[in-house]
Amino acid sequence: DDCLQETFMAALRAYRSLTDATYLRAWLYTIAHRKATDHVRRLRRRPTAPLDGIEPAMRDADIGDEGLWQQVRGLPPKQRAAVVHRYVFDLAYAEIGERMGTSEAAARRSVHEGLSKLRLLVDR
Repeated sequence: DDCLQETFMAALRAYRSLTDATYLRAWLYTIAHRKATDHVRRLRRRPTAPLDGIEPAMRDADIGDEGLWQQVRGLPPKQRAAVVHRYVFDLAYAEIGERMGTSEAAARRSVHEGLSKLRLLVDR
């Protein structure tokens, strides 16, 4: 029922931009097909079993926020700056590169290398 309603709502929204109504049935079928595909994808992303009463799993390597920031402080300066700019200041890679005086690709690489090193340190 939800897919059918979403199909007709999407069709009504898009009807103004329809230039040729010769293949109206096929057009509507395409919208319905895409809505059904989206619905199936949404179902796959959701947990299928209820999680009530289940305790969250704790990793052995859970070091807490202060321990993680201690590891971040131990990164090489370039990687530390890139990680902080990305995850603290929420900057795009182009902005990070501009602030650090490098290219966007170099900024992306610095963030990647910093995260890889953090994963190794935290998973020990």
